[in-house]
Amino acid sequence: MPKRCPWAEGDPLLGAYHDAEWGVPERDSRALWEKLMLDGFQAGLSWLTILRKRDAFREAFEGFEPKRVARFGEADVERLLVNPGIIRSRSKIEATIGNARAYLDMKAAGEDFSTFIWTMAGGAPIRNAWQGAGDVPAKTPLSEEISKALKKRGFKFVGPVIVYAWMQATGIVDDHVAGCFRRPKSARGASR
Repeated sequence: MPKRCPWAEGDPLLGAYHDAEWGVPERDSRALWEKLMLDGFQAGLSWLTILRKRDAFREAFEGFEPKRVARFGEADVERLLVNPGIIRSRSKIEATIGNARAYLDMKAAGEDFSTFIWTMAGGAPIRNAWQGAGDVPAKTPLSEEISKALKKRGFKFVGPVIVYAWMQATGIVDDHVAGCFRRPKSARGASR
């Protein structure tokens, strides 16, 4: 069995997520948006909780298609609040609906979500060279900058800690630690 980052040990679902998804650069705008929404729902909870509910989230939020989610109204909020398959937080549900509208506003203004994010990150994954899990920060100056830029565009539940977790999940930042089989061979501590 390959050695993984410590957070991914002990649960098969976390291990599979770590091995196949976490840290893989995502360039699709809709997929980036979906992952950001899931990281917002994760706030205060474990990522394993979100992974276990991910399929239910996708069904409840109509595949995380921003055009569909942006049309959700109060009846949809009430429907989601009684859905046992998802995190039933009014503020997180309403934020996701509002974030769909903010995403579409960016698109209408000619601002592609993926291009916007990846440009802020310098266009390529930031490969860190952390020795252990205790070295990995909860947020960085770049996650603070991206958080501010998203909030300026109307996004909610996008604080710098949520944004950094999302950056890790989507490969904007590669934070596989020393000894992890997924750690890039060329990591040079490019931390910002």
